[in-house]
Formats: sequence, structure tokens, C-alpha cells
Amino acid sequence: MNKKVKAYKNALDLIGKTPLVKLNNIVNNISGNFYAKVEALNPGHSNKDRIALHIIESAEEKGLIKPGSTIIETTSGNTGFSLAMVSVIKGYNCILAVSSKSSPDKIDMLKAMGAKVYVCPAHVSADDSRSYYQVAKRLHEEIKGSFYINQYFNKLNIEAHYKTTGPEIWDQTNGTITHLIASSGTGGTISGIGKFLKEKNPNIKIIGVDAYGSVLKKYHETKEFDEDEIYPYRIEGLGKNLIPTATNFDVIDLFEKVTDEESAHCSREIALKEGLFVGYTSGATMQAVKQLAKGKHFNKNSNVVMIFCDHGSRYMSKIYSDKWMYDQGFYDSEKTELEKPIEYIK
Repeated sequence: MNKKVKAYKNALDLIGKTPLVKLNNIVNNISGNFYAKVEALNPGHSNKDRIALHIIESAEEKGLIKPGSTIIETTSGNTGFSLAMVSVIKGYNCILAVSSKSSPDKIDMLKAMGAKVYVCPAHVSADDSRSYYQVAKRLHEEIKGSFYINQYFNKLNIEAHYKTTGPEIWDQTNGTITHLIASSGTGGTISGIGKFLKEKNPNIKIIGVDAYGSVLKKYHETKEFDEDEIYPYRIEGLGKNLIPTATNFDVIDLFEKVTDEESAHCSREIALKEGLFVGYTSGATMQAVKQLAKGKHFNKNSNVVMIFCDHGSRYMSKIYSDKWMYDQGFYDSEKTELEKPIEYIK
């Protein structure tokens, strides 16, 4: 008797439908109910799987790419990995211009997935010829028939989350969500989810998380691009030194800024208190929630959903490295709480 094998046809079928997990210990002194949308459970370990698949399949439908084509993109790491994964399965070449702020772990993962990687200096202006924006544009111009994803200025970035992540959250909360908290880099995630949720219930608060050193919060409040806001910071995939058109500022109610140090410690705290091994922006999002709680943004009836964007394994040489934390000045002593439990048997 033939029995049908229950299997997905490839890894792309695993994208989306990520779980919502209730947080308990880390929020035990905050009024409200708090849930994490755990995007690390996508096959590429981040929410960027959603846009990589959506943008590439949209390009296929329009005849813009075919097997053997070259996909080009700027990335802090996560989008690049997702694009490389999709490219492997669909038969495309993948070239990525990566910020030097990206962790060595992320860069090694991109290479392991078959992408050609150009590492570009992080702390240069967006119009500098060495910036990862300009390097990707140059490569696109030089490579005939290549396709430039251009996530920062691609409306499909928003559409991917409007069609998938937003409906998932609405269904998972049975429409009871009161707040969405999400880090904002390209802005596609928060804009797409926010647009969908606002259409369902305009009273839902959409709150973006920004970094000190980024221009997004002030631009949202004043509609002015202020270069004086820009200075180097460490969080990857959060904030910007330009204004991405993939951010729909109209659906965002407010931005909350967080520091590198508190966000790094918060990522570690999530692992230790909730058993979720998450990335740097997840810590930033959790830190924003703590700050917002002090401002009395939540009450006992609040149902707050946070986007935990990616997996902690991409930050082993950064926020999960005691030495890196100490070198950044995030610890007062070289002896840290994570070093103490280790004993070496000789």
C-alpha cells in the first residue's frame, strides 16, 4: 500500500506562519499582556524571508528574472541571507553589499549560502561611493541582466508584510491586539503590518523602535531630515542615516529611541528569562517596551505584540560575546555573569 509522504517541497514552503509566544518573566512587573512574534522560526531565521520571497516571485511574474539571473542587494545581513537562500533554491546568482557593522557571523553565513559578498564601510554617508547603497547600485549597472532588490525603496517590502505578517498577527490575537512594537530599519515590516492592522482597527497603536544616531524619529515628528542626528551606533538592522521610502510614516503613531548598551543587555535578558535566543533588534524592541511602560502607555487590558526579528546565533561574536560586550564598555568588569558558570575540568 502506498502511503503519501508528508513533506514540504522545499524550504520556501516554511516561510511565514510564525508563532506568537507569550512573554512572562521579563514583563512580570509591567501591566498588560505581552507577546513575541518569533520570526527566527522562518527557515532563514528572520522576518526578511518574507520580503525576499515576495519580491523575487513578483519579479518572476513580470519576467524581470529567470534562472541564471543575478540578484543584487544592500543588506545588514538578514535580507542577504534570505535572498541567498531563495536564490539557491530557484537557481539565481546572489551578490550582496554588506555594511561593515554586520557581525562576522552574518557575513560567514552569507558566504556559506553561496553569495558573493562586498563588505562596505558602515560610517560613511549614503551617497559616498563606498557605501553599501552605492556599491550595490554600481554592481547592478555593471552586471547585465541583474535584478536589484532595493529593499529601502521598494514598496513590495511593505506589501510582503501587509499580505502575510499583518493578517497572521490579527488572526493569532483574534483581533484583540492593542499595540504593535517593531524595530524600524527599511520600515517595511512595521509599515506593512501597521497598514493592515490600522485598516482592521485604527485605534491600534503602531510604535517604531529607533536607535540613537538615526534620523527616523525626528523625521517622523518634524518631516525634516536632520544630519546632526546622525552618528555611529552598534545595533544592526535598526535606524537609518537616510529616509527609506519603504517606510510609511503615516501608519506609525510614534517612535521610541533606545541605546546600544541597554538593547544588548535586553537581548541577553530575553534568553535568560524567556528561553528565546534572539537577535539585537529583539532586545531593542524589548527595551522600548520597558521604556514605554514607564510612560504609562499600557494597562492591564493591553495586548502588546512585539516583532522579534531574528535569531541570536547571528550575534555570537557581538552581543553574546562577553569580550565584545566588555570592549564596547557595556560591562564594568572583565568578569561577567556569563563567564562565571564555566568551569574547565583538567
